[in-house]
Amino acid sequence: VLDLPKADIPIDGLKAYIAQGEHFQILYMEFEKDAIIEEHSHKSQWGVILEGQIDLTIEGKEFVFRKGDRYLIPKGVKHSAKIYKGYADITYFNQKDRYKSI
Repeated sequence: VLDLPKADIPIDGLKAYIAQGEHFQILYMEFEKDAIIEEHSHKSQWGVILEGQIDLTIEGKEFVFRKGDRYLIPKGVKHSAKIYKGYADITYFNQKDRYKSI
């Protein structure tokens, strides 16, 4: 994973690596600090939590996900997150241009 190109995501304390597909992106992300992700929406996203905890608010409903959990955010659904230091995941974005590599 660490041999993949780094992803250009402007979140302080985030290390992210990107695997680019023809119609999608898969990211490996590690957070060295707590992070708040403001409410937004985009094409569908799903993730597998490898370490730590993320608090997701999806369409106004609050969820807590920890190591071993999975989540799905459908296309166009508003969501936000609190991500805790030590969190790591693999996230699939059904969007080929969500992020750029460095």
